[in-house]
Amino acid sequence: MALCNRVVQSAGSSGRLLWFDKLRILSSSNDFCRQLSQLTKPNGNHAFLVDTLALVRSLEAQGLPSKQAEAITGAITEVLNDSLQNVATSFVSKAEMQKEHNFSMLQRETEKLHGDIEKMRSELRYELDRVTAGQRLDLNLERGRIRDELANQNAETTNLTNKLDREIHALRAHVEASKYDVIKYCIGTLVSISAVGLAVIRILL
Repeated sequence: MALCNRVVQSAGSSGRLLWFDKLRILSSSNDFCRQLSQLTKPNGNHAFLVDTLALVRSLEAQGLPSKQAEAITGAITEVLNDSLQNVATSFVSKAEMQKEHNFSMLQRETEKLHGDIEKMRSELRYELDRVTAGQRLDLNLERGRIRDELANQNAETTNLTNKLDREIHALRAHVEASKYDVIKYCIGTLVSISAVGLAVIRILL
């Protein structure tokens, strides 16, 4: 806007508003459009500049003084440079927006991946706890079964021991009774033999 004001001020100082009409005629001509070229500034930014020498000569050919033609050419060049700089800034902004968009998408994908990993970790922890609980339950059941079997075996062993003790006591009592019977029979036999011997001796005498 400031550059356009400079063009207006240059036109006002000359007192010829017809310059804008002449400039518009030049802008619509193929020769003026052909004179635009792409240059590079020292700072690396691209700018579309006007072939100033050809434009000045064209303006002078239209009857404009040399200084005014140079002023108009400089104003046009600055306007084009500023316009291109704005376009470049817009492109940079779009590139930055695209970069931020890509970064946001990457961040969302990372968060989604992190959520999936946490979900898988929770499921794995749940499965591990479930398997561990099942194994612990099976181990407790097996331990209880072994304890019951040991208790049954101990009870059977105790019963067998008691039965064996009873049979031993009964056998011992039977042996004692048999021993008394044997002693009694032996004594009876000795008495009988003694009586027979005494009878034989008495007969012989």
